[in-house]
Amino acid sequence: MIYTLRGITAVLFISISTVFWCTPLYLMGFVRFLLPAKHGRTSLSDLMDRIIDGWVFSNRAMVHYLHIATIEKPPLLAELERTDWNVVVCNHQSWTDILVLQNTFLGHIPPLKFFTKQELIYVPLVGVAMWLLGFPYVRRYSREQLEKDPSLREHDRNATLQACQGFLERPTSVLNFLEGTRYSEQKKIAQHSPYSHLLLPKTGGLGYVCEALEQRIDNIIDVTIVYPDRPPGFWEFLCGRCAHIDFHARRYPAPPTDRDDRKDWADELWRGKDDEISRSLLPRSE
Repeated sequence: MIYTLRGITAVLFISISTVFWCTPLYLMGFVRFLLPAKHGRTSLSDLMDRIIDGWVFSNRAMVHYLHIATIEKPPLLAELERTDWNVVVCNHQSWTDILVLQNTFLGHIPPLKFFTKQELIYVPLVGVAMWLLGFPYVRRYSREQLEKDPSLREHDRNATLQACQGFLERPTSVLNFLEGTRYSEQKKIAQHSPYSHLLLPKTGGLGYVCEALEQRIDNIIDVTIVYPDRPPGFWEFLCGRCAHIDFHARRYPAPPTDRDDRKDWADELWRGKDDEISRSLLPRSE
């Protein structure tokens, strides 16, 4: 019963918080659209980014005061700067991952931005809010579509480069789930993935982002999220059924620009990540 009450309280809190933060955000977005000067629009965009901080801070307070989960904080946080351009790569298991990433990095790096499906713009309040905040909406083509029409790959590249133009104006953190989808045993088997806990990494999108940001990238931050019991659904997480979350983070220079070298780089990164997950899942000593 306590879990259900906690989940209902969390859903109500998120709903009220979303309306609260979206109200000034929508007003700022309308004013920014009317401003003639680029400098004025950029300054207002900085203020709108603070809306993300407030929104995430509210969610972090909810997780803390409702005793939803404890997130293990990595030592790397103390070394990070809000003035840096970052690309964050992470394993992907649940929608909870985004909330965990935002809560952990709050105040240490610029607000996270990530590419998302065009269909999500129709999600009430949140869809338009993400668009106003500069979250790029792009089409995502399947491997079958790309094999049938290779020109779509160039379209995907151009759309990504264009979407990243806004990231050059001020320090940004771009989140990239290299697996491209949430992990499941069925997907791992279908891919013939050699990893115990991960799907195959895809580096095409990462390459496009690194190309678009040119020499601005200060850090590649590799994050490994481990749910010791099992990855929770979002409702399970809000109910507090995932009491502890391991969060590992390491910093690397930008990956190679050559496509094959970048793939080798990602494979090596993923082998280390897979080993780290295995270590984290070992029984804890009392």
